[in-house]
Amino acid sequence: MTVQPQTQKPQTQQAVVEAKDVVAGYLPGVNILNGCSLVAYPGEMIGIIGPNGAGKSTLLKAMFGLVKVHSGSVMLGDREITNLRTNQLVEMGVGFVPQTNNVFPSLSIEENLRMGLFLRPKKVGERLAAMWDLFPVLHDRRNQSAGALSGGERQSLAMARALMMEPSVLLLDEPSAGLSPVRQDETFLRTRRINKTGVCVVMVEQNARRCLQICDRGYVLDQGRDAYTGTGRELANDPKVIELYLGTLAEDVDAERDGEAPPAH
Repeated sequence: MTVQPQTQKPQTQQAVVEAKDVVAGYLPGVNILNGCSLVAYPGEMIGIIGPNGAGKSTLLKAMFGLVKVHSGSVMLGDREITNLRTNQLVEMGVGFVPQTNNVFPSLSIEENLRMGLFLRPKKVGERLAAMWDLFPVLHDRRNQSAGALSGGERQSLAMARALMMEPSVLLLDEPSAGLSPVRQDETFLRTRRINKTGVCVVMVEQNARRCLQICDRGYVLDQGRDAYTGTGRELANDPKVIELYLGTLAEDVDAERDGEAPPAH
């Protein structure tokens, strides 16, 4: 079953990133994704939810060249990027923040950010200024070791480092994992602010309800395929999605995105 979005994107609008019928896995002959598709348009924030083992993180990794795509394709605008190396994808405008091991703990905050722009060293000053503006807490502690940061601060640093290259799309794998409800709220709000700067965001998130609250559209994966797609509101209020993936009726999905996030439940 597919829940259709309330508003359709113009047929002439080109996607920022699109995965088409992707079959992928970590071992030859053992596929995690079985024909999964996803499309994200300019300015959109896309959420990917579903049960454990559904292939959510694998989809992001396949899009970023970390998992072998056996069939299907991944497009960045009008360029095919299927199975390209990660350094090529970063240069082309794809940012990726993994769930774990996403900073260099022995380096300072500023050194971590500089590592994010090693391909364009002449723009370091300009991009550092932009990150200090977007993440002021990092500026205040820029000489501190990244290993001393809290979980939420470390997630902020990982996002900032990925943004140093000015990506057109940012892939986030479980950005709220392991954080307290308060830090989760901060992470979701920060992610939305990043999106509002013009960066297309594709986010895998176990906190399905909160993900649907802030995302423009969502994909529900199950057994490596798209089980449901639609706007956040549609998915959060679809009886089958609620029964299978949310557990209870979704709340606060229509919360004002420009204000504070609704409280965690």
